[in-house]
Amino acid sequence: MSVADVAGLTPIHRGELGFLFTHNYYYYTLKSVSVLLRLPSSSTMPMLILDVKLKIQTVCNGLRVTRQKLVFRGRELARNASLAKDYGVTDNSLLHLLFKKVCDPPLLVTVVTASGKVFDFHVDRRRNIEYLKKRISREVKGFSDVDDQEIFFRGEKLRDDRVIDGICRDGSSVIHLLLKKTTESSIGKDFLLEPLLLNPKLPQAIEEMIDRTVQGLNSGNPPVRSAEGTGGTYLMQDSSGLNYVSVFKPMDEEPMAVNNPQKLPLSSDGQGLKRGTRVGEGAIREVAAYLLDHPKKNGVMGFAGVPPTAMVRSVHKVYNNPKGVKDAKVGSLQMFMKNDGSCEDIGPGGFPVEEVHKISVFDIRMANADRHAGNILTAKGEDGKTVLIPIDHGYCLPENFEDCTFEWLYWPQAKVPFSEDTVNYINSLDAEQDIALLQLNGWDVPEAVSRVLRISTMLLKKGVERKLTAYQIGSMMCRETVNKDSAIEEIVRDAHNSVLPGSSETTFLEAVSVAMERRLDELIK
Repeated sequence: MSVADVAGLTPIHRGELGFLFTHNYYYYTLKSVSVLLRLPSSSTMPMLILDVKLKIQTVCNGLRVTRQKLVFRGRELARNASLAKDYGVTDNSLLHLLFKKVCDPPLLVTVVTASGKVFDFHVDRRRNIEYLKKRISREVKGFSDVDDQEIFFRGEKLRDDRVIDGICRDGSSVIHLLLKKTTESSIGKDFLLEPLLLNPKLPQAIEEMIDRTVQGLNSGNPPVRSAEGTGGTYLMQDSSGLNYVSVFKPMDEEPMAVNNPQKLPLSSDGQGLKRGTRVGEGAIREVAAYLLDHPKKNGVMGFAGVPPTAMVRSVHKVYNNPKGVKDAKVGSLQMFMKNDGSCEDIGPGGFPVEEVHKISVFDIRMANADRHAGNILTAKGEDGKTVLIPIDHGYCLPENFEDCTFEWLYWPQAKVPFSEDTVNYINSLDAEQDIALLQLNGWDVPEAVSRVLRISTMLLKKGVERKLTAYQIGSMMCRETVNKDSAIEEIVRDAHNSVLPGSSETTFLEAVSVAMERRLDELIK
C-alpha cells in the first residue's frame, strides 16, 4: 500500500495556509498550514508520523521531511518512527504544519541611473529597498547620500521598506534609480533596546553586541523579521545596515505565546511545544545555555561555542503587536554568527569529531529537547577547518527527560571515543555550581529543572568514567518511540520506587546514582 493510500490530507482555515491543496496543485503563501488528517476506513496499516510527513512531501512537491514540524494539541510530533496514534492522532485530527522555507539564492538586481550607467548587485531576497540604497551609496561613486536616491520599478516609486523578493520575481528585473535633493531626515527614534542587568558589569562581548545593535537602531536600521522558526525572531542590523549583528527573540512571540506571529494555537496549560518546557521561558533558557557553556571572562564563547546571549527589553514598531500595544518586549538577544549554512544543508561526513563531541556533551548536560541539524550552523575557522555553532536553545533544561532529541546520534562521529581534553572538561563539571550560576543571573531555577541538570551531569560523568561514547550516553536519554520510556527515565522511576515518600533530594539522587551505575554496568558487559 502506498503512502497516498494510508493518509489523506485536507486543508482548513485558509487564511493561515502555507499550502493550498486543490487536486494536484498547490499555491505557496505563508509558512504555516492547518491540515485535517483523514484515514480511509479500509486502512489497517499502522501509520507512522513519518508516513504523514512523506505524504505532505509528495503533495507539496518536495517539501522535505526534514523541513517539516507537525504540532498536535500543542505538542510537536517529533519522533518520525512513532505511531501517530501514540500521540493521540486519529481520523479527522487537526494538525498544524510548520515548515522551513528553503533559502533562495541572492537576487541579481540591475540598477540603471538617469544618465544610463548600469550597476549590478547581488542582494539577499529578504532585504529591502533601504538596504539597496545603502549598498549603492557605499559601492557606487557619486551616490554617497542615501537620502538623495529615489528608486523606481516599472514606473512605481518604491518605499524604503519594500522587500526585494516582492518586487523582482522574474530574476531579471531592472530597477531604475533617479536622484533627488532633500534635507528631510528618514531616521526615526521610536525604539528602545537595553539590557536587563542583574550583575553590575556586562562581559565585553555582550556589551559590544548591545552597543552595535543600538547603533544600528540609532541609524534608522529596523529589525528584520526572520521567515524561519516557530516564533518571532528578529535580525538586528549594525549602523551600516549591511550586516546583521544580533538576533532578538521576544518572550511574548515564542511558539504558542500570545503574540506568536506564526499563529500557533495558544497553550491551554502553559506547556510549550516540548514536554517539560513552558511558554514564555524560551528566552530564559537561551541565556542559561550560554551561561552554562562557561564562556570566558570577556564573554567570548565557551566549550561548545554557544554565541553570547543576554536578556534585554526592546521596543520597535516592527515587532509583532496585533493589538497595536507597543510596550517593551523582554527577550533574548544573541550574537549573530556569520555562517555557511546549517548541518541540514550538508551531510555530516566532513564534520570534525571534536566539533561534534563538544555539541553532544553540551546537549547531554542540558537534556536538550530540540537538537536537530537545522540549529547547528557551519562556518570556517581561522585555520580553514569546519566549525559547528549550536543555536536555538529555547527547549534545553526541561523539567523532565520525555522529549530529549539529539540529531548527532545518527552521525558517525558520535561513536568515536572522547578525547582526553573532552574527558577532562566533563570531569570538571559541577551541577551545583551551574545551578548557583543561573540563580546569580536571575533565574529562580525550578526544582524539577535543577534535578534534570543534576541527573544529566551525573550520567555524563559516570558514562565517560566507563569510557562510553556520546552515542551510548545520548541513546540512554532519548526515547525510541513516543510511548516507550528512555533508559534515563527508567532509572529515575526505579529511584523513585526505592525511596520513602518525603525523602530528601540528596537521598533521591543517591538512589538515582545506584540505579544508574547498575544500568551502566549492564551496558558495558
